[in-house]
Amino acid sequence: MEKSTLLQIVKFTLFSISAGIIQIASFTVLNEIVKLSYWPAYLISLILSVLWNFTVNRRFTFKSAANVPVAMAKVFGFYIVFTPLSTYLGYLAEGAGINEYAVLIVTMLSNFVLEFLFCKFFVYRNQENTLKPKGE
Repeated sequence: MEKSTLLQIVKFTLFSISAGIIQIASFTVLNEIVKLSYWPAYLISLILSVLWNFTVNRRFTFKSAANVPVAMAKVFGFYIVFTPLSTYLGYLAEGAGINEYAVLIVTMLSNFVLEFLFCKFFVYRNQENTLKPKGE
């Protein structure tokens, strides 16, 4: 594995951890305080997490000058498939008595791996390290 790819994995992991904190914190507030059921709490917390993760990973992990609306549309395409599937499976799992936080963690780990691969090999393919530092 190339050193640059390993560095991307480390950065993506760290930024995903910060996005995960956003997702867990917002899910907890929506689930415990607002008392939303699983799927709306999950969906809102996922959207907040995705927006954060997309922004920081485009800039700092992949260093891509790719057209932001196009890149966001590609990520949106990923979530058009991932979100309904993970929301429905999470709803079924929670309904079957599996703890909603266990469901959330498994879903987040799946999202982490799949999103990295999707961004690396589809969203930013041939567009990595194209972002010029400010002032250049």
